[in-house]
Formats: sequence, structure tokens, C-alpha cells
Amino acid sequence: MSAQPEVTQRDLRSRSKEIMDAVERGQAFTVTRDGHKIGELVPLRRRRRFVPRAEFAAMSANAPAIALEAFREDQDAVAEQELSDPYER
Repeated sequence: MSAQPEVTQRDLRSRSKEIMDAVERGQAFTVTRDGHKIGELVPLRRRRRFVPRAEFAAMSANAPAIALEAFREDQDAVAEQELSDPYER
């Protein structure tokens, strides 16, 4: 595994677009000032929006069983069941 490239504070300031574009593509950098490492510039992990069906099924295989009637009773105990007009005065 190769080490992260270092970027000086001055380079970060003068080449910010180029460096930020690289971070957006997944590159990480170690930021230095006066030759000393002062921080890391790393890309954020992006959350997936879609989980394939097979992966969901595999994750769900070990999930605890749910007693449907008990679940409904719990929901009924906390949810307001009466319909009302939100504009009624």
C-alpha cells in the first residue's frame, strides 16, 4: 500500500481546485506546514442508495423473527388511531 501524497499548506491554497477534484475522485492527502504533518484531507464515504436483493436477503437471514400480532399491538399502543381534521378549529 502506498503512502498518501503530501501537500503543503501553500500548495493547498494555490491548487485547491485540483486537489479537491482529486479528493472527490477518492485520493487522500497529508497536509504539511513548515515540513510537519498537520492533518489529512480524505474523501467522505458515500452512502449507497441501493442494496441488491441478494445482499438484502443475506443480511436479513439472521434477523430475529418478529411476532406480527405483538408488533401491531405495540404500534396501536403508541399511534393515534382516530382520524381528525387538522384544520378543525
